[in-house]
Amino acid sequence: MTEPANLAAVAALRPDFLGFIFYPHSRRYVGAQLSKLKLDQLPAGIRKVGVFVDETTAQIRARVAEFGLDMVQLHGHETPAQCAELRQAGIPVIKAFGVGAEFDFAQLNPYVGQVDYFLFDTQGRQPGGNGTAFDWGLLTRYRLPVPYFLAGGLAPEHAPVLRNLQLPGLFALDLNSRFETAPGLKNTDLLGRMLNTLRP
Repeated sequence: MTEPANLAAVAALRPDFLGFIFYPHSRRYVGAQLSKLKLDQLPAGIRKVGVFVDETTAQIRARVAEFGLDMVQLHGHETPAQCAELRQAGIPVIKAFGVGAEFDFAQLNPYVGQVDYFLFDTQGRQPGGNGTAFDWGLLTRYRLPVPYFLAGGLAPEHAPVLRNLQLPGLFALDLNSRFETAPGLKNTDLLGRMLNTLRP
């Protein structure tokens, strides 16, 4: 989210989470805009997530304090030790991984107990936001106790399948690029219809 009016419109749909990207190389980088977004005025119950890529623990902690973020999503090469540092500071952690056909779930083992959630995105050139889906069937092999967010090109045409998707560990759906009119700007009509379809 990068624009105040659009943020307010999306917040009115009452999603569980709203993401703000602090990675300068992303097209969705909040930049100087975030100071204008009045995050403290968002409806109660919506968790504000800061998205970071290979940032220092000190910088992440500073951003969390500055903007009142509720949790962080790490999309780079962050180690289990860094995740543990953030959690010890009272910051819930989502650790993202790009999934492809050869994805080795064993690489997740060191993160168990060091993160609150995983996020599985499509493996691509960018750390996230590539706009394409991966084979969700790969997640039938998931056996760890850490719940996860499913990301990667989720789109309106996926709604019927997602509505009834049964995967071990699935906790939440990440709706992003396929609901945008421009990077960081959401089509609230399309997003609202999707949320209405997905919600019980």
